[in-house]
Parts: sequence; structure tokens; C-alpha cells
Amino acid sequence: MKPDWIAVDWGTSNLRVWAMGPEGVLAEASSEAGMGSLQRDEFEPALLKLIGGWLGEGGVPVLACGMVGARQGWAEAPYRAVPCAPVAKGELIPVLTHDPRLKVRIVPGLKQASPADVMRGEEVQIAGALSLLRDFDGILCLPGTHSKWAHISAGEVVSFQTFMTGEMFALLAGQSVLRHGIGAGWDDTAFDSGLSDALSRPEKIAARLFSLRAEGLLNAMSPDSTRARLSGLLIGIELAAAKPYWLGQRVVLIGAPKLSAHYARALGAQGLKTETLDVTACTLSGLATARGLLQKV
Repeated sequence: MKPDWIAVDWGTSNLRVWAMGPEGVLAEASSEAGMGSLQRDEFEPALLKLIGGWLGEGGVPVLACGMVGARQGWAEAPYRAVPCAPVAKGELIPVLTHDPRLKVRIVPGLKQASPADVMRGEEVQIAGALSLLRDFDGILCLPGTHSKWAHISAGEVVSFQTFMTGEMFALLAGQSVLRHGIGAGWDDTAFDSGLSDALSRPEKIAARLFSLRAEGLLNAMSPDSTRARLSGLLIGIELAAAKPYWLGQRVVLIGAPKLSAHYARALGAQGLKTETLDVTACTLSGLATARGLLQKV
């Protein structure tokens, strides 16, 4: 097997690669060799460990996105300023490699001057969504560790905003006093209650968070209910702040299925019907868009 090209999604914690042919994915592989665990001279060996068997004798184009292009990554890919198309011809950053079979290009992230914001990797998912949703105008919500809300018009990212909701959940559930009462299950009623509470009084979030600890001690709130209510509170304050993005808009979610379902439920409670796209499909479609632009240069 020799692919036409190789797609790479290189995040802080993980590396995912796909061998791509005319009909789509031929093979895939992954490792925990994320950007956060590598020195600059370790990126090429980490990539070759996964794709070396796909390269054969000649060179294969490699299109990469994510934190691989950060200042601490393999090669810095300077941010492009919005408003702009999520990926653009002539903007892919070549990477110097030692193995002559590698022809690596990195897709740069996007930046916004005011309010200050950046993204890396999500721009490719947005490009993929736009290739799947022809003539889309509206809002793309990308739930995750750092959730993104992006306003899309005429094929461009007009503006975006990032929320550290997923990271706050992980920190509070795993390292705060709340960790003693957090379970692994779920409770829709508790999620809905936390969501409603946060949306109606977002300024009380610090007090509402500690009340989760007190509810467990005094009223025997179950660990599963505590987990779901924590999620509802955090997603609730995100929706309260992001209201100018989603109110009265067409919203499409791009994220992991379970997390996207929570956001769909939360937005549904506000009377908003959402659509959902698969995050891997968007990533591959976006990288394919970048490759098509590269061929036109």
C-alpha cells in the first residue's frame, strides 16, 4: 500500500494519522506522542514510527494540523488573522525533514485581535464542515477541552470565542475539593438543573460550585448526579456568555459524540435545534481541502 497523501492531527496529548487514497481512508494509526511530550528533534521520529511503512521509496505529501504548528511544536506556523477562510492557498508551512520521503506541510491556526483569541486544529475542522455543508452561514460550535464558537459567513471565519469549559471540568472534577464526590456516571435531571441554575444566575457560579460539595455531605447527592450537575453548571455559564453567538442562529456542533449530545441537550432547552457533524470526518475533509489548495499553488 502506498497512499496518495497522509493526514495528520497532532494535538498536545495525542498523534493521529491516516493513509489517504482516492476513495478515502486506507489505514490509520495513533500514539500518545503528543506535542506536549516531545522535543523539536523528536517530532520526525514520532511520525515515522507510525507512517514509515506507508512511505515506500518515493515521497508522500503529509498535511498536518494542530499543536504541531505551535511555537513549542515541530515548526511554528504563524496564525492567520480573521476574518479569513479557515484554510488558504499559499499559507501552508513547509517543514524541514531529514527523511527525503517526507514532504510535510502544516496548516496554520487562526487569531483574533479583539477580544484576543487563537485556535489551532479547529480551523481544519471548520474547513471540513464547510466542505460538507455547502453555502453554510451560521455558527459552528466545537465542544472540547477549549470549546470554540465561530461565526461563519461567505466561507470565512468572521469571529470566534474560546471557553475553557472542558479544562475547568477536568480540573474541578479531578483536583478540587469536589473530587471527593464526583462519580463516573450521569444524571440528566441533575445536568438540566445545573444548566438552568447557571443560565439564570451565572454570577453565582463560584457559590453554586461549592454547593455541590455541601449537597453531597448534607443531602446525599449521588456522585453521578454531582458529576452531571457540575457539567450543567459549566456548560450553562458558557452558553450564558456565548448567547450573542447562538441566539436565533443556525448552530452546528462538531465534537465527540457524548459531549456534543450534552451541548445539543443544553441548547435544546433554550429552544434551539442543532445539527451535529463527526469531528474526525470534519478533520479529514478539512485536511483534504488544504491538500487541494496545495495542488493549486
